[in-house]
Amino acid sequence: MRSMTGFGRGTASNETTNATVELKTVNNRFLDVNLKLPSDLQHLENPLKRTITARLNRGRVDVNLQIERTEDVVYEVDRGLISGFLNAMNELKEEFNLAGEPDVNVIARIPNIISAKRADVSADLEASVRSALELALDDLEKMRATEGALLGDELESRLAGIEQRLVPIEASAGDVADEFAERLKKRIDSILGKLGTAAEPDPARLAQEVAYLADRVDISEEITRLKAHIDHFRQIMADETDVGKRLDFLTQELNREANTITSKTNNLTIKENALAIKSEIEKIREQVQNVE
Repeated sequence: MRSMTGFGRGTASNETTNATVELKTVNNRFLDVNLKLPSDLQHLENPLKRTITARLNRGRVDVNLQIERTEDVVYEVDRGLISGFLNAMNELKEEFNLAGEPDVNVIARIPNIISAKRADVSADLEASVRSALELALDDLEKMRATEGALLGDELESRLAGIEQRLVPIEASAGDVADEFAERLKKRIDSILGKLGTAAEPDPARLAQEVAYLADRVDISEEITRLKAHIDHFRQIMADETDVGKRLDFLTQELNREANTITSKTNNLTIKENALAIKSEIEKIREQVQNVE
């Protein structure tokens, strides 16, 4: 299990180039790769994205690429711009009878007259970028795995808290039907007392109603499903991939069972512990959002 948040950095060099790739990832429902490349490296966008998607499943990934060329820079001179400038100066001299000659210092100050020649993208440069990306992904995955282990400890603590709360719930579950039957009998006696009659309810009919309603308030199935969901939750946590979405779905199922237990009974012990379980599940839901 890995976290979706993390940072990774990788650097690769050759005789003419240093390439550095930095990766920053945060939570996202799907995989969203934000990659901006220099214009001369645009053709690498799809291959680099495929490399990232092959190793990451979820999260927003911001990619920062820095290229440092160690070879000498070659400059280009715009000779056409210089020729046009000199022709214009000569025309001014003749038209207005001016003296003087433009020198190199004047020409050098003309905007865009000299520019660095764009270096060709060599196979070595591309290889450096790819190597730097792989190293950055290695670094990122280590951090995400470390964060995932911490998340796993936190989730395991919450699951253990739920299991502890299930103990008193399970112990009190057997009393729910008896408590319901007692409340039903008292209510019938109260109604008969208000009517001023000494008639007794039919014991067989009363037992039938109690049995029917007791089945509706029985929480043994919900307890069993909660335990099964907890076991399944732990199994998923031990997996390496496609964990977050499955845990998110299972968290919803945990919450469903806790809600059902809360709604089925008025037993104070059960209600208090069921509400505590719902609180633990909400904390689990928050942490699961960080899982890849």
